[in-house]
Amino acid sequence: MLSIFVWDHAELESTVTVRPDGHISAPLIRDLSAAGKTPSELASDINQQLNQYIVQPLTAVMVTEFAGTNAQQVRVVGEATDVQAIPYRADMTLLDVMIVVGGLTEFASGNRATIVRIEGDTQKVYAARLDDLLRDGDITANVAMLPGDVVIIPKTIF
Repeated sequence: MLSIFVWDHAELESTVTVRPDGHISAPLIRDLSAAGKTPSELASDINQQLNQYIVQPLTAVMVTEFAGTNAQQVRVVGEATDVQAIPYRADMTLLDVMIVVGGLTEFASGNRATIVRIEGDTQKVYAARLDDLLRDGDITANVAMLPGDVVIIPKTIF
């Protein structure tokens, strides 16, 4: 997510999302590649496009939110309070992930949860003891997360 500011032209200021194809669009800005560019480089590219309409535009770009690719995220699905993809950060643990998603729903079967991880060319599935970790405070159930992990939390079986 990027915020674009154009000096003395508030009508051109916008907040845009970088699309999956790596491009952005904004007022007077056609499809512009943003992937792999620093905010300064992108501001320079925006200035070049705006130069067609404005004399010497002065633009600033700020990154306001970062999600990353699937390989840079930890995704949580199933019976989490707030199912979502979370940007991975160094030393992230399962407890960190569960705090971000707000814990388990009342229907979650936390100790039947799994972590799906790609290791090389192989997909591996690991048990996650979320009830032990969150409800019983068993810190031994806290495990390190890796970028690309998927936490799957099933419903309890009545």
